[in-house]
Amino acid sequence: MATPHENVPPANLEGKFIAIVVCWLLGNGCLFSWNSMLTIGDYYSYLFPKYHSSRVLTLVYQPFAFGVLSVLAYKEAKINTRRRNLFGYILFFISSLLVLVLDLATSGKGGLGTFIGLCAISGAFGVADAHVQGGMVGDLSFMHPEFVQSFFAGLAASGALTSALRLITKGAFENTRDGLRKGALVFFSLSTFFAFLCVLLYAFVFPKLPIVKYYRSKAASEGSKTVSADLAADIEILQAEEDPKQLERLSNKELLLQNIDYALDMFLIYVLTLSIFPGFLSEDTGSHSLGTWYALVLIAMYNVCDLIGRYIPLLKFLKLESRKGLMIAILSRFLLIPAFYFTANYGDQGWMILLTSFLGLTNGYLTVCVMTSAPKGYKGPEQNALGNLLVLFLLGGIFAGVTLDWLWLIGKGW
Repeated sequence: MATPHENVPPANLEGKFIAIVVCWLLGNGCLFSWNSMLTIGDYYSYLFPKYHSSRVLTLVYQPFAFGVLSVLAYKEAKINTRRRNLFGYILFFISSLLVLVLDLATSGKGGLGTFIGLCAISGAFGVADAHVQGGMVGDLSFMHPEFVQSFFAGLAASGALTSALRLITKGAFENTRDGLRKGALVFFSLSTFFAFLCVLLYAFVFPKLPIVKYYRSKAASEGSKTVSADLAADIEILQAEEDPKQLERLSNKELLLQNIDYALDMFLIYVLTLSIFPGFLSEDTGSHSLGTWYALVLIAMYNVCDLIGRYIPLLKFLKLESRKGLMIAILSRFLLIPAFYFTANYGDQGWMILLTSFLGLTNGYLTVCVMTSAPKGYKGPEQNALGNLLVLFLLGGIFAGVTLDWLWLIGKGW
């Protein structure tokens, strides 16, 4: 078992609140571009009516994210975290810009060539996500638990913000091809700007905060090599103790075996969620009085409740930390599959909205409970490695979920 290593900084360190805000913005930036692409699914459905764009783009994204993160998690101890995260955020910026350029260059026309270009950009988003999400979670896992919570809240907030913006743009622009395109261009422009903002925040603001310097110096003193570039950028490195035991750490295999239940938790949370969201909610919920607004409302409710769920664990008496309790709660969510099936076929839109809200609420709540509980009791380098491993299982669950999502199409003539 790991020995206790408390993540409690000296009381006089400044920058905790600013760090929480920056972590939220960096989490938001990690998925803002991708969520923008998902949220304007009605525009892509109009351009590519035969290609199941919401499902295909997600299915292209995930193998790149999972494959690249598998390599990065294996090599985690030797990778420069600063370069890794900066590369990811810069790639997000370039890819977001390319989506905008592609639409402008083709004058908003569909076709196979445009769709293939869009799929290539979706793959680039996956590569960027693998660098940033794993790198940031690993980095934040040896810092204050609220930093990890704030980063994951930012991930959810990107979905909520893009959904809110989509509802606004859909209301502002008439529901025509030209109106859909104007709304999409607003999204592309905002996601490009936000990705660039995240590059600046991570490069020049986050590493200079006193509380971040403290945690990175502490991790270096415990033998971490991943923080060297951040330390060299702006920090006087604390010298590691001479005792070689101070620099020893558990291997990735040992960490995984000790936390296999947490890893399975992350996999199962997301395999269920992504087998329903967004593909099923976009295409398979039937026709209702809300018309073309229906899928947008469902996705917005999921995203808002996912965000709310990620703040519930901040209330200590509502946070679930029991390993057995977490597993039971996560397995219980699989009852949502028959619930969604029967509601889509026999229920009305009110019940579907309620189920979708519950899906989002439990997804956000359980994610934060697992990610803030798992790293406790380990040294900095071990917490970094464990953070990468948990995100790997998270992305593995997403990949499996978006693949299983195609099963909803059985018997529908495709």
